[in-house]
Amino acid sequence: MTARKTTIPKTVAPPNAARKQPDKCLLRLYVAGTTQQSTRAILNIQQICEEHLEGAYQLEVIDIYQRPQLAKDEQIIAVPTLVKKLPLPLRRVIGSFSDSERVLIGLDLRANLVN
Repeated sequence: MTARKTTIPKTVAPPNAARKQPDKCLLRLYVAGTTQQSTRAILNIQQICEEHLEGAYQLEVIDIYQRPQLAKDEQIIAVPTLVKKLPLPLRRVIGSFSDSERVLIGLDLRANLVN
C-alpha cells in the first residue's frame, strides 16, 4: 500500500479582510433649544466623534422644542441626551459630554475606536 499525499488548499483572504472597518454609528442628540448647555453638548459630541470615530458616524441633533414627538417616542426625560441607535445595543448617555472617556464607555464604543 502506498501513502497518498494530501494537499490542503491555502485560504486566501480578500485584500481588505484584515482591516475591518468600524461599524458606522448612528447617534441622536436631544437638546432643548439653543441654550449654552445645548451648544456645549453639541460641540463636545462633535469633537468626540471627529477625534475617535473619524467620519464613521452620523450625528442627528434634535431640538425637543421643535420636534417634541420624537422626544416622546424615544422616552427622553432629560436633556441633553445622546442615544446610540446603531450599532446595537442601543445606549443612552445624559449630560454635557465633557468627559470623552465616560461618553465612549457609556455608548459602548470603546471597541470601535479608530485611535
